[in-house]
Amino acid sequence: MTFLCLASYEKGHEFLRECKRQGATVVLLTSLSLKAKAQWPAGSVDETFYMPDNDHTWNRHDTIKAVSFLARTREFDRIAALDDFDVEMAAALREHLRVPGMGETTVRYFRDKLAMRLAAREAGIRVPDFAHVLNYDRVRSFLSRIPPPWVLKPRSMAGAIGIKKVQSAEEFWPMVDGLGDLQSQYLLEQFLPGNIFHVDTIVYQKQIRFAIASGYGRPPMEVSHEGGVFTTRILERDADVVRHLLAVNARVMAAFGLVNGVSHTEFIQARDDGEIYFLETSARVGGAHIAELVEAATGLNLWAEWAKVEVAGGKAPYAPPEPKHDYAGLLVSLARQECPDTSGYADPEIVWRMDQPHHVGMIVKSPNPQRIRELLGSYVERVQRDFLAYIAPQDKPTA
Repeated sequence: MTFLCLASYEKGHEFLRECKRQGATVVLLTSLSLKAKAQWPAGSVDETFYMPDNDHTWNRHDTIKAVSFLARTREFDRIAALDDFDVEMAAALREHLRVPGMGETTVRYFRDKLAMRLAAREAGIRVPDFAHVLNYDRVRSFLSRIPPPWVLKPRSMAGAIGIKKVQSAEEFWPMVDGLGDLQSQYLLEQFLPGNIFHVDTIVYQKQIRFAIASGYGRPPMEVSHEGGVFTTRILERDADVVRHLLAVNARVMAAFGLVNGVSHTEFIQARDDGEIYFLETSARVGGAHIAELVEAATGLNLWAEWAKVEVAGGKAPYAPPEPKHDYAGLLVSLARQECPDTSGYADPEIVWRMDQPHHVGMIVKSPNPQRIRELLGSYVERVQRDFLAYIAPQDKPTA
């Protein structure tokens, strides 16, 4: 098999390695701006081609023409998007080349925050109330019906990028005016205080083959906008909230039509009524080193398992290896120091450390979930004192 892997950002190394271990030929199409700095895994990529980019964004028509040219002398069996921002491009290429996999209609449910909310609501899944920033009468009705604060969200960004909290109608309308012709690319959503969770899933032939629930410390949007230490941890597997999260996650996967692949899906348990609400999903491995968190607790590497799913392609059996049942916690923070020294963090539960300039990151692992909570609580306080830095949130993704 020949895989065409799209990567506007550098990630997915283990996906590339597993494709090669499975005997595939790997063709990598990546951003020209990464040429001098990306370090793709040696021996796992057969050919690399570079697309001119504007802040890692590729021109759709140019990319289709470029890949069509490559296809004159290569037969692509699979097209994989390694970053969230490549998912729509991969779908367009599949449609154009008639390669198996998720097409443009289905992919909207995994990239467009408006489409996914409408689909979830139609399936009877709770979502925070929302309004498309399109028809002003409907927006005014939302503003009068739902008390502030609200959240203004771009429909096709990832994570907390571009999200703004809005405190009043007087604050909202100038924001909308500033968006100009891009207003319809946004939605306005009810702000629900509560605990934020994520479920990371492997789906094969519409069946969930693996799913695990985790809980963030502070909400990611709060960390992004106000600064602080990002944490998440694997939840106790027998907890009531986990059973509810996995059940709602299964309904989301079925309603959105994921046939084969991986997903990172976020939920909130509202403080006021205790109910689980769907926030957003994706057809990719979770970012922010969540794949390493899951691997520490279970032994499963989501990137590698996704590659196996793609190779099997519905024509061969697939089952993930039996997971371990340990617990793990992840901590990541910006650091004042270019090369922060974490040697003082020496607990034996530490199984991974981040190696990136101006960042601190650690994963701790234990069979005891209480020990994970204790370590994360202690480390957050220490990291805030020893390393913490803050940069104002960006409206665009950064490499």
